[in-house]
Amino acid sequence: MKPSRLRDRLLQQEDLNFLLTNRIPRLALTRFMGWFSQLRNPLVRDLSIATWRLFTELDLSEARKTEFDSLHDCFTRELRPGARPFDPDLGVLASPSDGIVGACGPMEGLEVWQAKGFPYRAEDLFGDAARAEPFRDGCFVTLRLTSAMYHRFHAPADGTVNHVTHLAGDTWNVNPIALKRVERLFCRNERAAIHATLNQGGYPIALVPVAAILVASLRLHFLDLLLHVDYPGPHELPCQAAIQKGQELGWFQHGSTIIVFAPRGFRLAEGIQTGVRVRAGQALMRLPQTVDGD
Repeated sequence: MKPSRLRDRLLQQEDLNFLLTNRIPRLALTRFMGWFSQLRNPLVRDLSIATWRLFTELDLSEARKTEFDSLHDCFTRELRPGARPFDPDLGVLASPSDGIVGACGPMEGLEVWQAKGFPYRAEDLFGDAARAEPFRDGCFVTLRLTSAMYHRFHAPADGTVNHVTHLAGDTWNVNPIALKRVERLFCRNERAAIHATLNQGGYPIALVPVAAILVASLRLHFLDLLLHVDYPGPHELPCQAAIQKGQELGWFQHGSTIIVFAPRGFRLAEGIQTGVRVRAGQALMRLPQTVDGD
């Protein structure tokens, strides 16, 4: 096949994917999925999981249990103890979740990359310029969770969560096709900005879970709260919650994206680059100065 024809066919497939996942009533479909996935009907559950397996690489071999009450129960499954060991190095900021690395690397001032040619501003993502300022010229990693992945996320290091901001928004698909077509997509979608301070060096970090179509609910254990598209507020949630590296912080109802921010001086861990698959606990960034003086 000639390169021009192959390119045209791929473009047509991208167009179809974009239309099917975005040119629909996204919020209504997301609310429906939230209801449907929690139906505790054995036939609905079994057919849903079987259909899911047809279109994804769903692997339940690491799941803590083998029988699920609902599709939602399967989506938010726990893993067997020890399935995700966290790097014990105090100089390592670990990946909070499984995921595929998207855009990553140094920030240019407060500018962050969504995809090549599509920048956005950290203050727009956080909803507050003052909360974005500690990350000026810092480092970031975007982690995309596919629907078949483990959907719980964990503390990347020891520290204290001191604030959460919930930002209401849309539920655009966050796959690479949409990221190349919708400007400032992460800043448009439902999201939460989780701000924490590390015990090691007192550095600030932020985790920003971003919702997507079919996925607009986020459970936060340390607040005992479920954030979702119909959450009435309050949207500014100060707290003082001590966290330990590897501690489960919460889960997505289905799967989406987490963006990790660290201040200037942090650097990507070896092997972290766009397209790489990572697992929760794997080294994601290194602190400016490790405890052994490296």
